[in-house]
Amino acid sequence: MLTDVSGVHHVSAIASDPQRVVDFYTDVLGLRFVRRTVNFEDQFNYHLYFGDADGSPGSVLTFFAYPREVEGRLGSPGIHTTQLAIPEHAVEYWVERLRSHDVEVGELTTRFGSEAQGASREASDDQPRAETVVPFTDPDGMQVELVTGPSQDLPYEAGPVPVDRAIRGVRGVSLQSRSPYVTASLLDTFGFDLVGENDERVRYRLPGGRRSTVDILTGDASFGREGAGSIHHVAFGVEDEDTLHEWRELLEERDFDVSRVKDRQFMHSLYVREPGGVLFELATEREGVAVDAPVPGESLVLPPWLEQDRGMIEGQLPPLSAPGESE
Repeated sequence: MLTDVSGVHHVSAIASDPQRVVDFYTDVLGLRFVRRTVNFEDQFNYHLYFGDADGSPGSVLTFFAYPREVEGRLGSPGIHTTQLAIPEHAVEYWVERLRSHDVEVGELTTRFGSEAQGASREASDDQPRAETVVPFTDPDGMQVELVTGPSQDLPYEAGPVPVDRAIRGVRGVSLQSRSPYVTASLLDTFGFDLVGENDERVRYRLPGGRRSTVDILTGDASFGREGAGSIHHVAFGVEDEDTLHEWRELLEERDFDVSRVKDRQFMHSLYVREPGGVLFELATEREGVAVDAPVPGESLVLPPWLEQDRGMIEGQLPPLSAPGESE
């Protein structure tokens, strides 16, 4: 029997300046730089990973860094926002921390709670709790929200943020779809439940595992454009490669645009572009993306099939200083 996905595995976005990405996500947000590799489809550009100490599934943000990338534009279809979990008592700390690093913080809002309505009968006893939302954009303009409430408790304990206020992992994403009902149907297939809605979004959440959330935004949106500051895809975890092949067979039977299973060195993945236009990935679970890196983030890790070209690849990549390295 095909098992449900286990939750958000990682979120991948597009950035421009790789050094600026490293500085912001380590020095400001307090995540660990867990892997420095390359885009396997374009090996002369970095693919950078950030998360907790091990890069555990559910803690990871990744960035394809293209120095000459055009600016992205929010719109439909696409993933609008990445939501990162923080403790309830840490809101004021994060507002002050972001402002002290010259990050413009949007208006704080309270979402769901008593306003939640329209949940399915099966989810009626598990509606969303009220959550405080701290919105901001990263240096490339990617929309990020720090959100209070239940979390996986995956802080990076050795970072610059006190552990009792540190980011707890990736809560989920919000997205805009050209065919919201089709997108919702796929989320249902993955194992998500409809748990609530308000005037601007419909929330889906996994009942077990990491209890990750996906919000489908209901407002009108102009066409988006992929580029720096846009979110490329969200990945959900599956148990193993056999399960991944089972998912591929099911999705192919249902006429989804699905890739072959791809070897990503430290996981196997497949990608599905559903009719609503949103790109999802299914990725095999493992202990963490940092566990076989010599010193996470500090050296370039290449897959075996690119190792023979290391000299040429390193010669084409821009210099990059990891936290703690001298300039």
